[in-house]
Amino acid sequence: MPMYEYRCGGCGRKVSVLVRRMGEEAEQCPRCGSRMLTRLYSRFALARSEEDRLEKLADEAEMAGIDENDPKSVARWVKRLGQELGEEGSEEFEQALEEIERGELGEGEEEGAGKAEASADEL
Repeated sequence: MPMYEYRCGGCGRKVSVLVRRMGEEAEQCPRCGSRMLTRLYSRFALARSEEDRLEKLADEAEMAGIDENDPKSVARWVKRLGQELGEEGSEEFEQALEEIERGELGEGEEEGAGKAEASADEL
């Protein structure tokens, strides 16, 4: 019995659904019950060991383009890290990364960071 991934038109989440027979489509979203499901096609993956993936991520050449002082650069690296490890962040986490990449820091976030730095300096 194959597992397929779908994007739900109701809740917008990516869901995995066990389909009992080949060629049969999922009936409803297991999270919200919506029947508006669009099948997603998995990307091709090259089988590598976890050790190989971690070594590649730790390679200095891979990290050379990351500017730790640039939130956009760090956000792109975090996304790539998640993809490489095969992990998907929560919807809120992914949305926050996309906002950072677009340069849309929320109101007060920069101000809050300054307060945190000031508190650390006081120690």
